[in-house]
Amino acid sequence: MVDELKVARTIDASPSQCHDLVADIESYALWVNDLREVNIISRDAQDRPNEVAFRAAAMGRSATYTLAYDHSESPNAISWRLLSGDIVKKLDGCYRFLALDDDEEKTQVVYELAVELAIPLPGFVKRRAEGRIMHAALDDLQARLEK
Repeated sequence: MVDELKVARTIDASPSQCHDLVADIESYALWVNDLREVNIISRDAQDRPNEVAFRAAAMGRSATYTLAYDHSESPNAISWRLLSGDIVKKLDGCYRFLALDDDEEKTQVVYELAVELAIPLPGFVKRRAEGRIMHAALDDLQARLEK
């Protein structure tokens, strides 16, 4: 079963700063806590990462997955879809960067994720894992931008 999650947060950084950090996929291992490896497999015509393999800590083990990135809505959004993974069947998502009218140096960052695990888990374990993924995505981003 696919679970769709969405969370938003205001971050003290401009939309372009938020976009630039998320677009710098090569640097993810420096600021995303559970990420262990990032390998760029291919790039698009503008030299942006297009297909990327990851190794991450997940539920007490190591998980690997490959994502295809879509930069067509940049700088307003960056999205991805799962190409392959060992413990996930679906891992499609998006970061959206919304300017706040009253402050150019603050951004409403929206993180959306559709996830389906390849292994069955009890509901409470699955909800805990989903919550960790969602909040870590914004916690790590915010910590890096507001340091």
